[in-house]
Order: sequence, then structure tokens, then C-alpha cells
Amino acid sequence: MDIIATLAEELGLRPEAVEAAVKLIDEGNTIPFIARYRKEATGGMDDIALRTLDERLAYLRNLEQRKEDVLLLIGAQGKLTPELEEQIRSATQLQRVEDLYKPFRKKRMTRAQKAREAGLEPLANMIFMQVATKGSALDAAAPFVTPEAAEAGFDTPEKALAGAADIVAETVAEDAENVADLRAFTENTADIVSVAVNPDEKTPYEPYYDFAEPAHKIPNHRVLAIDRGEREEKLRVRVRVDAEAAVARLGSRWPRRQGVFAPVLDAAIADGYKRLMAPSLEREVRARLTVRAQTDAISVFAKNVESLLSARPVRGARVIALDPGFRTGCKVAVLDEYGTLLDHGVVYPTVPRRDVAGTKRELARLTAKYGINTIVIGNGTASRETEEVVSDFIAESAPELRYTIVNEAGASVYSASELASQEYPDLDVTTRGAMSLGRRLQDPLAELVKIPPQSIGVGQYQHDLDQTELARTLGYVVEDVVNRVGVDVNTASASLLSYVSGITSAVARNIVAYREENGPFTDRRQLKKVSKLGPKAYEQCAGFLRINGGKNPLDATAVHPESYAVATAVLERAGVTEKDLARGGIPDIQQRLGSVGVLAGELDCGIMTLLDIVSELEKPGRDPRDDAPEVVFSRAALSIDDLQPGMELTGTVRNVVDFGAFVDVGVHQDGLVHISKLARRFVKHPSDVVAVGDTVKVWVERVDRDRGKISLTMVPGK
Repeated sequence: MDIIATLAEELGLRPEAVEAAVKLIDEGNTIPFIARYRKEATGGMDDIALRTLDERLAYLRNLEQRKEDVLLLIGAQGKLTPELEEQIRSATQLQRVEDLYKPFRKKRMTRAQKAREAGLEPLANMIFMQVATKGSALDAAAPFVTPEAAEAGFDTPEKALAGAADIVAETVAEDAENVADLRAFTENTADIVSVAVNPDEKTPYEPYYDFAEPAHKIPNHRVLAIDRGEREEKLRVRVRVDAEAAVARLGSRWPRRQGVFAPVLDAAIADGYKRLMAPSLEREVRARLTVRAQTDAISVFAKNVESLLSARPVRGARVIALDPGFRTGCKVAVLDEYGTLLDHGVVYPTVPRRDVAGTKRELARLTAKYGINTIVIGNGTASRETEEVVSDFIAESAPELRYTIVNEAGASVYSASELASQEYPDLDVTTRGAMSLGRRLQDPLAELVKIPPQSIGVGQYQHDLDQTELARTLGYVVEDVVNRVGVDVNTASASLLSYVSGITSAVARNIVAYREENGPFTDRRQLKKVSKLGPKAYEQCAGFLRINGGKNPLDATAVHPESYAVATAVLERAGVTEKDLARGGIPDIQQRLGSVGVLAGELDCGIMTLLDIVSELEKPGRDPRDDAPEVVFSRAALSIDDLQPGMELTGTVRNVVDFGAFVDVGVHQDGLVHISKLARRFVKHPSDVVAVGDTVKVWVERVDRDRGKISLTMVPGK
């Protein structure tokens, strides 16, 4: 297999671009580096395309290696024919290679293997070939009752014929073409059926107590729900297949069945399907559905995490962050606009103390003392009750203040982590948690990278997913977002730095240690002095690390040091200096330069690279998160009791799942916009319409106050 040609055809890319990307990956370059700084070589592939290519490259290389292994194993048995070798070499899927290898795989002693060792294979061939013979099938089997066969247990014609039939059944069941055909039949016609273990028990799985749906149509979220119900022993699940139709389909591969062996062949084919093929094919269907559902869930989770990490920072916010609680009170952390802790404490706005007046006095004191302009409230326990007090305080005493609810998923994970202990050894866990909430508003990316992505809480069934694959995928998402945004090397935490292209956790810690010992970085070249940050790591990371106010204004941009000569030449052509760049960029640089294509030729620079350089010089260090929706702030609290059908609200998308989107409309309980209510057109997946962090206009459809459920629509009148 020509892997480069295969990848190019699969992904719709030019072979030379694929070859260049593969070479760059094999040389140890990271995906963010290739996507940003090697566009000419790859034809401008972005990080998503490169990740897909990298995954397929690994799969195809594994496929080719497995082919070689299988060919050697079969060859060692002396059973490798030219036809079989061609079939294996032309296989495009690992499943096909394994199907072809199955008859030659060493296995435990089976009924068929025992019959072969007893010398009954010639009789099995007679059954297959429907050899015409005088007398009955038992008469034909009688000569095969040899002393060796009798010693193995085949001491009568009946047993010899049954042993030969076992050989036929196993041969039918292991034939690669039969398996492929019946696999497709099973996938296309099977139903997933579930019933309750205890029909009288009330569980979340009641919709699946008497459930059946075609396997090829069942949505992914139902697959995951049924899998969980089965694991929790609330459901019994099976794959229902029309066995008679399957046997008939299998039998059609031997159209001429007549003579004394016909009934034996028919029975052997049926046995081969029901005993040897059906169980494994049905397990495959379940496994394939689970993999499909998990892959989709991980993909949705990844999109949600990307949206959350890409949320717009609220710059200039001086924050009172409140982590609500009942018995232990509401933890308070006061932060300046840079996230520095100014003050902390506890207030008791809720039961059992319900010191509302004292809480308002403390909020007023902190607001006045520290020039607070924003209050942040965690959305966990006692959030609703705390929000009411904050809303009243703003209405009564501080109308210029604004507040918002922040998702606190993962805050407790961070606050109790070793990292938090290292960062703030003198603070208790609750204060660290409140600080984290405030910083999530000020700079979501910088704060959320401290938390394992799977703990952020923007997915579905995340605890049921393959945790290794989930962590790997989400790690890639964080890496891509961090490098897309860029990192201030003088303020970034080790957690944030560890996601920068080419930087390991150890090197990230060394960068922090270097600046603590030597002061802020003033030049990108100083990075070369950091322990364990070698030439390759420097090449990979330098363009993503920003130095604001350093010696060279280009260090504050995404221009890579390898392109500084070109950038300097561009500035000269534009008639400006690096000092002009330091004053906020050159907004009219493109007009000053004229044709970029001509300039690229004169400077011996690729057009895509030059366009990126010009864009950076136009607006140095531009943060792509500034294009994200603004945070929705509140000034008055609503209650679920205030909601009425038809009411128009503005909310923030908190989570996107297969069946819809959950929207925070300011009543503590998120409302669900079902997939059918997201748009007037057909929506294949909610992520095609909305993303986590989006600000959306919704209308209330139904309110179930007893169950705390809110149904919303984004299409009034639908």
C-alpha cells in the first residue's frame, strides 16, 4: 500500500502536501508548529486536518505492520498461497486482515480440530463437494471409523459424520468472505433490544425497559445510556437478528445442495452460523456501536472544551468571587484585574445562619475598598440562594455592579490538587476554589488548563468513556487552543506553559524557575538558557511564547524568530520601524506594501508565511478569543417560578450534547433546547448550530417546577 497516496485520496489533499506533513511529523515537529509555521510545505493544513492525518497515518502504518506479521505467521505454517498473499496485501482495514488470518490462528482444541486430528477432513470435503455416493450418508461415513478415530471418540458412523459436520461448520464460520457478508447483514438488519431487570423499579432507564431499535439507526446517546443501564444491572440487552434469514443468506453461497449429504451440509451451515458466527458478530455489533458512540461523545466533549477554553477573557474585571455553601458558608475571594488575591473570607447569606444583612455589609465594604466592578458566583450548592442576596445588594446599594454565574465543575479538583498547594501553600482549599472561579471569568484558558479537561464538565457520559482516549483527545484540544492564543512567558503558570508546542512539564517548571531566579524574560533568545530547553524545543515553542515590553517588539508577536529578517524587511518596505510596531501595530501596513505576492518573491518568502507576518505586524499579538461572544452579565436575579411559557430570555450555552443544548438563563437550573428546537431547518447535530459559551436568544416552552426542568426553544412558534 502506498500510504502517502492513500492518505491523499482519503483526505482530499495533494500527495506532495501529505508527504511533506508526514516528513515533518516524523522529524518530531508538533502539530501546532506545523500548522502555524510550515504552511508552505503542507499547503496550509490547519491543526484539525493535521491531527486527522496523523491519526490515519498511525492506523495505516499499524495496518501495514500487521499485514507483514500475518504473512510471516501463515508462511511459517506453509499455507501461504499467492492468492491469499494478494488478499492480505490489498486489505484496507485491520478487520479484513484479521478475518483472513482467522483460519490459521492457533486456537484451543475445538470440536472441528479434534475431528481433523481423527482423520475426518476427507469426509468433510465430501460433504462440502456433495459427492455422489451409493447408500446413505452414514454408509459413506462408516469407512472413516478407523481405530485412530475410534480412540478419539468417533467410534460409530454417526459420530464420524457429526465430527465431519463440525469441520464443515467451522470452515464456513471462519471463511473471510462469509464473515464479511454476515457482518454486513447483521449490522444492517439487527435490532438492539433491552428489557428491565426489575420492571417495578424506578430508575433513569425506564425509557429502555421495553425497548427495541434498529442497530444502524440507534442514536449514540441511547447507546451510551443502554450501556450504562446494563453495567448498573438495571437492563438486560441483546442483539436481535433474524437467524433463519441469516442462515439462508449463508446457505446461498452453496446453491447446489442435493444428494445424501445435502441435509448434513444444511445442518452444518446452520450450526456454523448459530454456534460459531452469531455470538461473535452480535458482540461485534455491540462493540462497534459503543466505539461509535464513545468516539462521537469524545468529539462533542472536545468541541465543548475548545469552546470553553476559547471563551473571551473579561479584561479589567476586579472581582469578588463567591463559592456558595450552606453549612460552611459562602467562601469569598477578592481579585484585582490581574487575578492577584487581595482579600478573602467567608459570609453566610444562606441557611442555617442566613446573615443576609451581614453579607451585604461585607460586599459593600469589599466593593468600596478594592474598587470591585464584578461579582462571580459558582453554580453549585446554594448558588440560587446566594444569587438572590447578590441581586438584592446590587439593586439596593451598587447599581453599577454586574454579576454572572460561573460553572464550577472541576474547581474542587484544582483546589485540592498538588498544583494548587504548590501555587498557594498558605491558603486553604476553599479559598483556592473561590479564586479559581474568579479567574475563570478573567482568563478562562489560563485557569482551566490547571484542571484535567475531563473534569471540566461539558460533555455527556464522560465517566463511561474510554478515559485514555478521552484524555488524549482533550489534551490535543487544550494544546491547540493554547498555541492558537499564545502565552505570555513572563506571567504564564507552569500548567499553561506545559501545553505550549515543544515544552514538557519539566521544561515548563524550569521556565518558571528561570524567571523567578533571573527576573522577567526580555528576549526570546533567553529561552535557550533554560535547563533542558534544547534547539528543537526552542524551534517548536519560540513563536508561541510572547514577551511584552521586551527588547525586540517582534517578541510580542506570533512571528517566529526564524522569520525576523523577513519581518524587519517588511517593516522597512512599509516605511516604519520596530518602535512603531511596539506602539500597537501598523493598521495600514497592507496598503503601504502593495502586492504581497510580488513582495514574497522579492523577499524569497512563501506567500502564506508572509501573509501571517503582515497580519501580525498589523495587529501584534492579537487574541483570537476577542472574536468570541461576550459574557452575559445579570443585574437582577430570576427564579424558576418567574418563568412563563412564551417568555423571551437571553442565555449562555453551558453544554452541548447529542440531543440538544443546555442554556443558562439565570435561574440556577439550565434549560434544555432540544435538537428539534434549535433551528427551523434540519439539524444533524447541535454543535452545527451552537457552541459552549454562545449567547443565544431563547423562549420558554414548558416549566416543570416539581422536577426542576425547563424546556426552551430557539425557534418561537415551532
